[in-house]
Amino acid sequence: MKKNVIIILFFIPLVNWAQSGLFDSDSVLQITLKGDIRSLMNDRDDIPKEHPLSLGFTNQQGQVFNIDISSRTRGNFRRKLGGCTYPPIMLLFNDLSSIQNTLFSEQRKLKLVVPCSGDEYVVREYMAYKIYNLLTPLSFKARLVSVVLDDTKRNKRSAPFYGILLEEEHQMAVRNNLVSVERKIAPRQAETSAFHRMAMFEYLIANTDWSVEYLQNVKLMAKDSLAISYTVPYDFDHAGLVSAPYAKPAEELRLSSVRERRYRGYCLADLGQLDSTIAEFNRIREKIITLYESATYLDASSKRSALKFIDDFYAVINDPSRRNRDFSYPCDKNGTGNVIISGLKGEQ
Repeated sequence: MKKNVIIILFFIPLVNWAQSGLFDSDSVLQITLKGDIRSLMNDRDDIPKEHPLSLGFTNQQGQVFNIDISSRTRGNFRRKLGGCTYPPIMLLFNDLSSIQNTLFSEQRKLKLVVPCSGDEYVVREYMAYKIYNLLTPLSFKARLVSVVLDDTKRNKRSAPFYGILLEEEHQMAVRNNLVSVERKIAPRQAETSAFHRMAMFEYLIANTDWSVEYLQNVKLMAKDSLAISYTVPYDFDHAGLVSAPYAKPAEELRLSSVRERRYRGYCLADLGQLDSTIAEFNRIREKIITLYESATYLDASSKRSALKFIDDFYAVINDPSRRNRDFSYPCDKNGTGNVIISGLKGEQ
């Protein structure tokens, strides 16, 4: 007598660790950069060279990776600022096969923000990125990293310090079903809600180092090359929330320090047009508090100081008289925002 045989097949899905992407975790990632570090850091030329390095890291499963990359210095202000410990650098992933099935598998190039004057300011800038992430997906993702520089040519290894890896512009655009565009527009020509959100956020963190006209620390995204542009801010190290020692407000703004706020959105005859934007910020207030309270890389004093600074922002936007005073002065319709900053054009 034949017996029926039942065969049970177990399908075990293949795990692709790359699906847990670089920016999908808020944990601090430990990375090591090995190579001729001094030559890289001393390269402050207008057209910096690419320097070969090795990037070492351990993923969440405990796997250790060392991949070959190249790197160059980047930026203008801090790269040429003599007092900075390190210039900002760009990590370039030229050999895509070496990063398959790793945290970096989707990357082609990454900005690495490193300390100019103490890594506590890097952490403060990281928190600014995280606040904007709470407002909109049309924002750059950031990953806090602990960096070790291993200069193999001189057998010298640095102590760990904090840095920030920033999402690449093209990836942020694709994530939002947009494309990156570069065009000459005035603030009023930008998509209204995105611009007001950005201008209000810059006011929150007390950052005046931005311009739509001159694409100063602002990226433009659009559905296509002819569509209306969305504004996306980045680079917040001159913000009062960060209070970097080298940050100074532009003379045209007549501010005593970067801790003093100045709203730089364009002039509005009816400030009621900002009501929906203010409502957006009020909706995330508790999330901002939680963001800071859960940040293990900030000490208690830094948390209190930041939250007090943010509370001052909320005191203004929720008080009609203070809001009208701060958001309507001064009103120069031909200005970059509310105030002309003549130097910005020359920096581009």
